[in-house]
Amino acid sequence: MKDSQMRGADIVVRTLIEENAELIFGYPGGAIMPVYDALYDYHEQIKHVLTRHEQGAIHAAQGYARVSGKVGVCLATSGPGATNLITGLADAQIDSTPLVCITGQVASHLLGTDAFQETDVVGISMPGTKWNIQVRRAEDIAPAISRAFYIAKSGRPGPVLVDITKDAQTSLAEWNYEKCLGFRSYKPQTPISPSAIKEAAFLINTAERPYLLFGQGVVLGQAEDELKAFLDKTGIPAASTLLGSGALSEDHPNYVGKLGMHGNYAPNLLTNQCDVLIAVGMRFDDRVTGDLSRYAKQAKIIHLELDPAEINKVVKCEVPVIGNAKVSLDLLTKACREQKHEDWKARFRELENQEKEQVIQNDLLPSKAGLTMGEVIHNINDYKADDAILVTDVGQHQMIAWRYFNYKKTRTQVTSGGLGTMGFALPAALGAQLHDYSRQVICVVGDGGIQMTIQELGTIMQTKAPVKIVLLNNNFLGMVRQWQQMFFDKRYSFTELDNPDFIKIADAYGIKAKQVTERSQLKEGIEDMLIHDGPYFLEVVVEKEDNVFPMIATGSSVEEVRLS
Repeated sequence: MKDSQMRGADIVVRTLIEENAELIFGYPGGAIMPVYDALYDYHEQIKHVLTRHEQGAIHAAQGYARVSGKVGVCLATSGPGATNLITGLADAQIDSTPLVCITGQVASHLLGTDAFQETDVVGISMPGTKWNIQVRRAEDIAPAISRAFYIAKSGRPGPVLVDITKDAQTSLAEWNYEKCLGFRSYKPQTPISPSAIKEAAFLINTAERPYLLFGQGVVLGQAEDELKAFLDKTGIPAASTLLGSGALSEDHPNYVGKLGMHGNYAPNLLTNQCDVLIAVGMRFDDRVTGDLSRYAKQAKIIHLELDPAEINKVVKCEVPVIGNAKVSLDLLTKACREQKHEDWKARFRELENQEKEQVIQNDLLPSKAGLTMGEVIHNINDYKADDAILVTDVGQHQMIAWRYFNYKKTRTQVTSGGLGTMGFALPAALGAQLHDYSRQVICVVGDGGIQMTIQELGTIMQTKAPVKIVLLNNNFLGMVRQWQQMFFDKRYSFTELDNPDFIKIADAYGIKAKQVTERSQLKEGIEDMLIHDGPYFLEVVVEKEDNVFPMIATGSSVEEVRLS
């Protein structure tokens, strides 16, 4: 082998190092084995984490990416290894998470022959990726991976898949890495229109009841300071989407709560009473809008959005401002005049008090004999650090944790938003924790979701990642059961769970564990968990048939939000 030549597998690893990939999550197999052989020689330059399932690998990469702001990387073999990534790819695509997934593929001469573990992963993954490619020559590996990183993290982030045939991994090629800085057919950002800023500022300056909704685009665009400056100057009340949580501290005087099906009462109800609605880095998901024919029809809508495809896709707007929120918010702040809007914000506070009396008081200071999910999160707030990261699965516990977790810092919210992937939390929490061992990572899961990826307790055991796992156990698929109770005459069809002894399972993985069944045990259990040096599994047995309110039923208007 000439000094200037190397195996395609070594080119894969060298390119990952050049792209500053510090952590890979993966699972080896036949078609990716040459890359794993190459990793053996570079283990001091790049770290690999062996998960227990490829879905665990990609969710871990998502958790890492969401907390770090970097590109998450995962490896898998061909066939079932590659197809096990599909759920994570779809999840990352809809939630704008930057990933580079590298899969092995059968040798080029076997393509199309139904060879052992051959699957057309490029075709399968196409709808769930921002870009994908199959590489069949060693000399094409470095350019493909470099382009993958550029596409994954530029513009609106997303997942990219690079499928590499086994012969490309074993063939020799010149080392020809060159960092991708752009290419002709791809323009990830659009220059911001000065006229759009002027039009938006006019509407905001003349509005009597302006209202701002912010989403994850603020976090992805690193526009948290610009959002705060805009709100400080204009005095406009602001509410967050699920994935936007943490972009603005909940202590900010203009913060009025959370949007959506299980968000807060005032932010939903008053959407249909504002006169100007400013949407920043959010895509008007159906869980936020409810019935579109009755959504904010009285308001003039300004949409600040990086991705032109989102403009007028769901909600028609008067003024589109296309561009990075960091830049557009700064320009808009300079063009707007200083205001207070105290009377308008007072209306939010009045409705907030109504929600406190009818919902929050019962969730946080319950009279029920059994523990509620809300009081568990309330007690976690008393002990957690300000920069603690909340990672949730999908279901009732997700909505309750989101409602009551006190977000004060950015990049502290990690959950599956658009796809709603059960099994997401445990591996995602692992990925978040491995990025930064010094921060608290609190993984809140339900008894349904945790059993979908519970094998990743083995990865936590092997890495010794100090993840704090809080299992809210109600022996039900709780969110489905709530809908069955409310809309299907309490016909609980296949939603009750006979669960295993979770404490014994955690103990088998060498993870310190405790079960809490009484209110008197809760505070001590949470404190013990958070001060423990290492991973911890806290199972809290909660009321079986608690429901999450407020709630906007499917097909209802945001002003039909229910408190009970």
